[in-house]
Amino acid sequence: MQPPLRLVVGLGNPGGDYSETRHNAGFWFCERLALDLDAHFAVESRFHGRVAQARGAGIWLLLPQTFMNRSGQSVGAFVRFHRIQPEEILVVHDELDISPGELRLKFGGGLGGHNGLKDITAHLGTQDYWRLRIGIGHPGDRNEVANYVLKPPRREEQEEIDAALDRALLAWPLVASGDWNAAIKQAHTRPKKPAA
Repeated sequence: MQPPLRLVVGLGNPGGDYSETRHNAGFWFCERLALDLDAHFAVESRFHGRVAQARGAGIWLLLPQTFMNRSGQSVGAFVRFHRIQPEEILVVHDELDISPGELRLKFGGGLGGHNGLKDITAHLGTQDYWRLRIGIGHPGDRNEVANYVLKPPRREEQEEIDAALDRALLAWPLVASGDWNAAIKQAHTRPKKPAA
């Protein structure tokens, strides 16, 4: 039996310079989810992040303010204080290996070279937590990745990412209720484009 979700972590970099960059896709999802849930973020310095609670749902939202490669510092402090188990966590992050508009919701698995996931895994001591991967596409050259993730998406990419975030928000009630199989199906299914 899968335990209920207690924490959603959106990954990104703090500050206005980064707010529209591809690496902040996890922040984008959590900020939109907070609006839907009427949850309000407040800075919690002991957790090195911005924290909100979905009233009545018993679910916390966390945006680490430590910069991406130290995300685990924030997540580790939060889960220790609230006694949250890894399998009760959903980490939402940008994903180079899938195209804009694609989502992948899964439990555990590899880290794909993602520095935020690497640091969270180091602090939790396990890779066994839920992830929602938001596709941002790949620049095609490994040497360009660092530059690519710290730039805003092109307009057509942003439209695809926004549509994926809409789909993720539609799947949220299924996630919150623990119906992971139905949530995965909904998140992974892109609507067919009408024939031209």
